[in-house]
Amino acid sequence: MLVFVTVCCAVPASNAISSYMTLLRRGQDDAGTAEGGSAADIPARMLTAYKNAAAKVATYVPRCRGMRWPVLAGIAKVESNHAAGRSIAANGDIRPRIYGIVLNGSGQGGNTTTVADTDGGKWDGTASGERAVGPFQFLPSTWETAGKDANDDGAADPHNADDAALGAAVDLCGRGRDLTQRSQLEAAIWQYNHSRAYVSEVLGWIDQYTAAAAGPATVKLTGTVRTVVEAALSQKGVPYSWGGGDASGPTYGICCTPSGRSGAHIRGFDCSGLTVYAYAKAGARLPRTAAAQAGAGRRIPARLGTSALKPGDLVFYAYAPGRDATIYHVGIYVGGGQMVNAARPGTVVRLDAVSAMSGYAGGARLL
Repeated sequence: MLVFVTVCCAVPASNAISSYMTLLRRGQDDAGTAEGGSAADIPARMLTAYKNAAAKVATYVPRCRGMRWPVLAGIAKVESNHAAGRSIAANGDIRPRIYGIVLNGSGQGGNTTTVADTDGGKWDGTASGERAVGPFQFLPSTWETAGKDANDDGAADPHNADDAALGAAVDLCGRGRDLTQRSQLEAAIWQYNHSRAYVSEVLGWIDQYTAAAAGPATVKLTGTVRTVVEAALSQKGVPYSWGGGDASGPTYGICCTPSGRSGAHIRGFDCSGLTVYAYAKAGARLPRTAAAQAGAGRRIPARLGTSALKPGDLVFYAYAPGRDATIYHVGIYVGGGQMVNAARPGTVVRLDAVSAMSGYAGGARLL
């Protein structure tokens, strides 16, 4: 028998957690999915570089249409996780530099083809072979044609956030693609990396960042629905805290998640703490955990799809959709395919696409 425990929301974990669930958590790190896509997971300096590059690319490729920052963010997310672990100077320089593996046919990282050195180590730090560089992982040979000096310092440097982002924008635009057309966007990503799995992954991030950039339209909402949605949105940027949050607002959490992450020194919300708070603003009292909240209001079956959701609805995610006892996460739907989400340790309350979490298990309507 499998024993399921709620993962987003703080509840005591049974000592009888099965090895199956342990593996699930190891891969999903307390939230059932990789970190969702909103501007909140992008360093501010990198986001600035993406936005500036999208605005400048027409100077180099006048016929290009549809270049926008989520396209560049989707590429950089997969290539370097937005230069995670590096420092980004005010002028955009990234240190330490980001290097890929040497493409010498060793088989490491799927590397089976030898690529001869083209830059004498100028960009990739080695003359013994070629390797990808910078937050957008350009090969030096590609950078020779795509590289652009975006920050006007006299050098086109793939290790500079501004230069690399503009170079990527120019490369993706080709001779003048219309990236508003899905087929041409896919072709641009395929050109960047000839892998169907890569194209699919990048498109997923682009869609999530696009949803986050659009934001919800709350002006048309009325009554208690608007109260709940605006209460949830007012907490954007508040840190995730395991066990944190109640009807009054953010609180210090508790120890510990199944992987040992503590919220005891973090003042914020976990997923169900956020929903408790938002609904309390409308005078509604919710149970404390995501699985228990699925029993409140009118259930919206997962088989109806996310199109059945309306603003203010609770949105659930489960390890085994159809079995509410396995629900591990809850968000608040705000319309347009988006939800307010306290996703996992290390993140903040943010807007995410409803597809950002795995195991969609339907919703509940209380309003």
